[in-house]
Amino acid sequence: MRLIQPEPAAALLGLRAMKTVATTSGALQPAARAMMEAAQKVILHTSADIDTLPPITAAELAQGFPGAALRQQFVNGMTVTVLADGVPSRETVAKVGEFAGALGVAAPELTDIRLLAEGHMTLAKLDFLRRGHIKDIFKNQLDQKGPLGLAKSVLTMRGVMEDKALAQRYRAWEKLPEGTLGRGLVDFYNQHGFAVPGERGGFPEAGLYHDFCHLLGGYSTEPEGEIQVASFTAGFKRERPFYIALFAVMIFSAGVQMRPTDADFVTVGVLGKPGVAESMLAAIERGSKVNVDLSDKWDYWPWIEMPIDEVRQKMNILPKAAG
Repeated sequence: MRLIQPEPAAALLGLRAMKTVATTSGALQPAARAMMEAAQKVILHTSADIDTLPPITAAELAQGFPGAALRQQFVNGMTVTVLADGVPSRETVAKVGEFAGALGVAAPELTDIRLLAEGHMTLAKLDFLRRGHIKDIFKNQLDQKGPLGLAKSVLTMRGVMEDKALAQRYRAWEKLPEGTLGRGLVDFYNQHGFAVPGERGGFPEAGLYHDFCHLLGGYSTEPEGEIQVASFTAGFKRERPFYIALFAVMIFSAGVQMRPTDADFVTVGVLGKPGVAESMLAAIERGSKVNVDLSDKWDYWPWIEMPIDEVRQKMNILPKAAG
């Protein structure tokens, strides 16, 4: 998922649309404002006064907004903006849908956000998970490990059983030299008290790329870091990349528990904290330069003995932007 810098006139129209949807049900909220400011700084390279931006109709936006990719980008931007301060109202979701329709953009995620706005949490969560990266993880686990391997991975993740032989393969990484990819990951797990695959609570192997991205990207496990690592992943993910970024936004800025586990930690408004919205967009840009889709059945075993810096170099994982 690459971020596109539009022409100044189109950028202004897009900003007006972001503000229009964000103020559908009241005043512009702090995290929504932060998203607009970050968009100006990181993507649009404009300096419009957000407070004086006039509203815009869907027809006006569509008339002056060329290009399918740019239209999709701004619908994504509007969607994140209305979630940044919590679950939006039904009227706000409908307004985003109106803009998406006028732009000819299919936005199935809006169905789930509308369900959230109407209080249908379980339906929203189930539908969202079946469309996004969680479905991809379980599908890849099935393809790579077969039905029995998938069943074992789900049961170990839920803490029902353990696969000692599998866990031992990953615990063996503790014997690798310091600074290697495998040693770095198991050290990361030990530092945070996480289980390796095969241990109770361990994640399926097909989803391990998420933790590798924490390590390779240098992103923390705090809410800010989780939003960054999801956005970094969206940058290189080829299939439905927006869903993984949206997943983190829902949990850590909209305050909605969308995980397929019993974990219940959520936060509201994280995108409004200084620098977080900018770092989210910067992480997408950084991820878009990575030369391999780590989420698509990436075989990490040939890489585990390599120094982490060498892995970054081979994958074109550039240093994080300062600040």
